[in-house]
Order: sequence, then structure tokens, then C-alpha cells
Amino acid sequence: MSSFQVPVELTNADESLTYDAIVVGCGVIGPCVATGLARKGKKVLIVERDWAMPDRIVGELMQPGGVRALKSLGMVQSINDIEAIPVTGYTVFYNGEKVAIPYPYRADAGPVEKIGDLVRGGNDKVSDDETIKVKDFEDSDRERGVGFVHGKFLQNLRTIVAQEPNITRLQGNVIEISKNKHNEVVGAKVDINGRGKVEFRAHITFICDGIFSRFRKELSPDHVPKVGSSFVGMSLYNAKMPSQNHGHVILGTEHLPILVYQISPEETRILCAYNSPKLPSSIKDWMIKDVQPFIPESLRPSFDNAIAEGKFKSMPNSYLSGRQNDVLGMCVIGDALNMRHPLTGGGMTVGLNDVVLLMKKIGDLDFSDREVVLDELLDYHYERKSYDSVINVLSIALYSLFAADNDNLRALQKGCFKYFKRGGDCVRLPVSFLSGVMPRPFLLTKVFFSVALYAVYVNFEKRGALGFPVALLEGIAILVTAARVFTPYLYAEMIG
Repeated sequence: MSSFQVPVELTNADESLTYDAIVVGCGVIGPCVATGLARKGKKVLIVERDWAMPDRIVGELMQPGGVRALKSLGMVQSINDIEAIPVTGYTVFYNGEKVAIPYPYRADAGPVEKIGDLVRGGNDKVSDDETIKVKDFEDSDRERGVGFVHGKFLQNLRTIVAQEPNITRLQGNVIEISKNKHNEVVGAKVDINGRGKVEFRAHITFICDGIFSRFRKELSPDHVPKVGSSFVGMSLYNAKMPSQNHGHVILGTEHLPILVYQISPEETRILCAYNSPKLPSSIKDWMIKDVQPFIPESLRPSFDNAIAEGKFKSMPNSYLSGRQNDVLGMCVIGDALNMRHPLTGGGMTVGLNDVVLLMKKIGDLDFSDREVVLDELLDYHYERKSYDSVINVLSIALYSLFAADNDNLRALQKGCFKYFKRGGDCVRLPVSFLSGVMPRPFLLTKVFFSVALYAVYVNFEKRGALGFPVALLEGIAILVTAARVFTPYLYAEMIG
């Protein structure tokens, strides 16, 4: 139970009103939907089960595409005053070798779009604080991401929500999505401490209840995520980072991927992949045997201290391709709608870009004209595919390579690393997809198979002239494996 004292204004929402919108959930996406609609003049009720600051190991690294979306929404100052750490790119380790991958040039991504009514008074630009500098985020020639403590970022978003006069905040547990006799959504029933079960009505209800959504099934009973693996996380304190202001991806033929990134001046997050939703019986023993030997030397003191302390957290890694929002009066958005592997840190970027598109599609409509809103939501499903498919497919494909469990995938993993080492476009294009600034799925397809062909070439080099017949057979197997890893997910995202 939370020790958070519930202010009276969080329990006294007026059920006699018909709101323009009800937003279920005040995680990362809910506050952005509510704030955007409120600034467009809509009357919004946002319901959250617990307004106290959460403690989670997800949503701590935001790619440049997410930062750009916050700027478009006029909410980028939510990364200020929380000791957030600027991120300038990645360092990838492979069996002890490493390669630096800086984020793409700002000029390649083009200017940030400012959404009317949402951007005002400089709220599309960061301000200077102890760790975030205007010169880095506004004047630098390259894109910037950011690492932060999730709960602190969330509380900043909630503060922005509290400042909007058109938003009513409510603490309560949504127990039911209300429907009329035609099976159209008309609001939500909320269990409020001290008031009991209260029904609230709205022209449209936004479902933003995240990874473990209770209400995504309102779209369809079979809209259920697949869980294939897990991350085990720890906090490292005062860690000596191999590369300052970089995310770190530690790969190797003998272990699963390890992610390391700084989230405050003192705290660094480490996430260790485990290839099953069911965690090992002794996490500590597994970490010592299968993770510790592969940690870069500079990180070992802080890693060893964290192991000794034994404060482990875990999260399931889920995949769920998006569905059309085809239920009148309802819109599912964020992780409730669509999830990808968290390896690439793209979840907030997809969700926030969905909010940007949503505001452009329906922000200026009269929500009482529910059929018109529904028509726009059907279009929105197809328009979001260009960027969400890139981030989602990339996350699954890279995890398959980086967690290679057969010789063909190991060959692809090695080829991918050597491809990065070539530099130039071999780094610029992949990191543009990863960072969420290049929403071009067919270019991603071309680049992915360029990597696969390069892996075949690397394998031919290794085999030499005498090994040509074997390398030819292996090359075919490598390309077939690449197609199996990539194509079904691209199909699911683009056609599904």
C-alpha cells in the first residue's frame, strides 16, 4: 500500500458531467494525451490508481525520437530538474572489442514539428539545470536522448497535468469500461476510496494503462501480448562508465545481452537478459556465473557491490503488434495497444509519437461527433505504422541476433558488429532507426539484409578458399535465418 496521502481534489470529480475525454492511467502516455487534449480546449478526466511516485526499472532511457515528440507536445521540460543524464549515443561491446555509435545529426532528421495550441511560451525547449543544458539539446549538431529515474520523470508529467485547468484528476481504480446497449463505449466505472463505485461518462475513453493493461482486451479478446524473455535489473552506484553519456550494449557468443546506462549522477541501471519469462531459482547465482565474467572492468566494483546487496528487480519482455481502434467511443494507446522488446529502449518513443499523431488527427475535432472521431482513428492506425513498425521490428530482430542461440544467429551477430565497425552509413542508418528519427520501414528492410549479406561475406572470409562449398551452404542458411527473424514481424506490423 502507498503511504501517499490522497488530497481531497483527487477524489471529488463530478460524475454529473459528460467529459470530452476520460483518460485511464497516468503513466507516461496518459499525461501527454490528457495535456494535449486539454490545451486543445477539451474537458478531460484522468484516472490513476495511485498518484504516489512509482519505483520501476522500465522507461528510464528515452531515445531522441521520444525527446523530439515531447518537444512537439510542449512537454519536454518534464526532463528538467530530475538530474537526468544526456545520452549522445551507444557503445557496443562484442567479445571484448567495442565500437562507438553516436546518435545521428540533427540536420538529417529535420526540424521538430510544433503542434498548434500545445506549444507555447518556449515549452518546446529544455531549460538549463544541473545536468541538462540548452546548448546540448537545442544547439548541438547531433540528436540527444536522455536517461532518468522513471518515477521522477513521471511526477514531472503529472505536475504538468495538475497545472492544466481543463483537466480533472481522480485517484481510483477503474473497474469497468462502460458501454451502452449497442456495445459502444460511453465512459468508465471507478472505485473511489470513500465514495464507492462511481460511473463517469465521456464522448471518448482513452485506455493508457500500460504493460499490464486490464482493458486492452476491450479492443479484442485475442489482443494479448506474447512474453518470451525477461530482464533482470540492478542499480549500480557511482559506477565508472566505459563511455560517458552513452548507453552500453554488451554482447558475446557466451552470454545474453547486457544493457548499461546512467539514470542520475550517482545511479546507473544495468539490465541483464534472461531467455525465459520464468526467472532462475537463484538470481544471484545466475548473475555471478553468467553475467559477472562479461562485465567491463571499470564497472566491476559497482557491479560486485550491487550483487552483494542483492536488490534485484525483474520485468517480462513482451511483444504485441498494434490493432485498429475500431470500437466507437474508445482509443487504446501506448503499451496497452502495442509493445516491443525493450532492448532498444523504443517504448516511450513509439507511445509519444502516437500521441503527436493523435493530436494532429483528432485534437481539433468535436468529440461529441463520435463517428467522425472513429473514422480518424481508423486512419491513424495506418499512419502510425511507418515509425512504429521500424522501432518494433528492429527491437525483435536485434534481440534475436544479440541473444543468438544457434550458429546462424551467431554469424549474424558477428556480421552485425563488424558492419558497425565499417563506420559511415553502416552506423548512421542503423542508429537513425534505433533512435526513432527515421520512420522508413522499407529502408530498414534493405539495411537489415545488407547486414545479413555482410555476415555471409564475413563467414566466407573466415572459411577461406578451401572452405568455399561449406561457406556457400552456411551463407544460404544465414540468409534464411535472417528472413525468419525479420520478415514475419515486419508483416505483422505493416499488414496486421
